[in-house]
Amino acid sequence: MNGLRGLVGETADISLLCHSYGSVVCGRAAADLDDVHNLVLIGSPGTGADSASALHTSARIRAARGADDWIEAVPHTRVDVFGTTAGFGTDPTSPAFGAHVFAAGDATHSGYFTPGSLALDNLAHITLGTPQEVTHA
Repeated sequence: MNGLRGLVGETADISLLCHSYGSVVCGRAAADLDDVHNLVLIGSPGTGADSASALHTSARIRAARGADDWIEAVPHTRVDVFGTTAGFGTDPTSPAFGAHVFAAGDATHSGYFTPGSLALDNLAHITLGTPQEVTHA
């Protein structure tokens, strides 16, 4: 993030797009990402946290899952057994998680960046700083 900030300057808003199991990595790093304006979770199995507030970040947490994404079938749970944590926590698109949920249309797991798709249009609006244009789920 330090290198990116050096490239874009101090005033640019940075959005971090976290796809699939990358959202687990983003969730673990969230508390240390002070420069991130939007943390966007797409096609996520979870972040390892039970809520957006548990990520301890000032970034706006956004989430989406396409209607045809198989990741919905992954159990969104987390358990602690003998000091070991298994699972990825609450579904980031559920109201219980508390993210700002946006529409991804009929995106498949690998289809969020398909040109012309609702998912990509909404991701573009988020990253370009035009959130009023984002279609909500």
